[in-house]
Amino acid sequence: MATMTSQIRAIRETRSFLLEQLKDLTAEQFNRTAEGFNNNIIWNLGHMIAVQQGICYKRAGLPTLINDDLWHRYKSGSAPWSFISEDEIASIKQLLVITLDQLETDYKKQIFGNYTTWVTRNGVELANIDDGIKFLAFHEGLHSGVIMAIMRSVM
Repeated sequence: MATMTSQIRAIRETRSFLLEQLKDLTAEQFNRTAEGFNNNIIWNLGHMIAVQQGICYKRAGLPTLINDDLWHRYKSGSAPWSFISEDEIASIKQLLVITLDQLETDYKKQIFGNYTTWVTRNGVELANIDDGIKFLAFHEGLHSGVIMAIMRSVM
């Protein structure tokens, strides 16, 4: 269990770093799709939340901590579809913290016992919540890099 909580802590540190880097951006900058990209900063942040909910909760047959609308707007295969307001940006920033805190609590409670094995589009088999959290760290790192690249283009 200690290994996975340290993985969750690493994801938390990545998200905290991102939030600090993005704190002064305007709604327009969060929503701007930079040349060469097919999404924007706020979509990537929402996507990180949706994927975490899918990998950890949906695959374990558990309800997500976010509503279905949010999950569908940011799940894998989605794309930015409208301008996201300051209020929704603030909500997504909060969810980046809240959902990870709840994941750590739920992990310690060992509620992920009914995890369904699946293979990601990267070809990685995830057989249990530990595999899911390890993959989540990779996924978050990938999108953090994309966010930083977009940020340099929109500032």
